[in-house]
Amino acid sequence: MFEFLLGGVEIDQDNNIVLLDKEMASMRPGRAFLAQINDNIPRSLSPMVQMVDTLKSQRKRPMTQAQFETLVLSLVYSAHQAWHQETKEEQERWGGVLLQLVNVTVHELRGNDLYSYA
Repeated sequence: MFEFLLGGVEIDQDNNIVLLDKEMASMRPGRAFLAQINDNIPRSLSPMVQMVDTLKSQRKRPMTQAQFETLVLSLVYSAHQAWHQETKEEQERWGGVLLQLVNVTVHELRGNDLYSYA
């Protein structure tokens, strides 16, 4: 997953993530990565908030690798959205989701209850 992100991604006019490295994108792992990110990552703020709330409610159970990868990809997508919003309000809303996703990620990695800070 990280190899694909390091190779570069962009969001096209249909709000889909595409790999900049066309060779990687054409290989089976690249197609699987694109399917995972384009099919499992919420593209708007409200569904992203719902996903964060669901992750928080399931915090007592360890995540599967697929769930953790979806979490990390959601974090990357939210960071991109926060950076590219035109209004300050939208930047702050996406930034708030980003902060919550970071807290969920740190909690998963460290096992600490950090949700009270979000």
